[in-house]
Amino acid sequence: MHLIIDGYNLLHVRRSIFRLDPTDLERERDRLIGELSVYRRQRSCQITVVFDGWQGGWASETREVRKGIELIFSKLGEKADEVIKRLVREKGAGSIVITSDRDVSRYAEGMSAAVIPSDQFREKMERPVDKPGKEEEEERTATRRKGPSRRLSKKERRRFTALRKL
Repeated sequence: MHLIIDGYNLLHVRRSIFRLDPTDLERERDRLIGELSVYRRQRSCQITVVFDGWQGGWASETREVRKGIELIFSKLGEKADEVIKRLVREKGAGSIVITSDRDVSRYAEGMSAAVIPSDQFREKMERPVDKPGKEEEEERTATRRKGPSRRLSKKERRRFTALRKL
């Protein structure tokens, strides 16, 4: 399982990051990377986090690995959305995209990748591993329906399957 995460989108779920100075923003990114590292160890999955660098980034795309998490900073003039779309094209249908951006979501779904909204992933990330939530119980009952008229759409089935894996 490979998670492709829109970094600032996931950071924005918890609080507004737009008014932070650069040192606070760096601290918030490091905190997110630490949380994702713990999650990665619990779930044994590959995680790629993409951050925007289009307004104040470097001339070329920057990649690094911190605490087992692959970080990508888009190059100057390129948005993280474009990098995520490129990664989805490369990785294919087995990847799970974590974003609340509608354009990226539509593109990833069109490429048969599962899409999980950032707020739902944040809830999953903060929940202990061994405790299934109420949402998972609802998903189980929703997928047990029988007959063609009650069958969930392919998009919904893909999302429920991805949520179970998380």
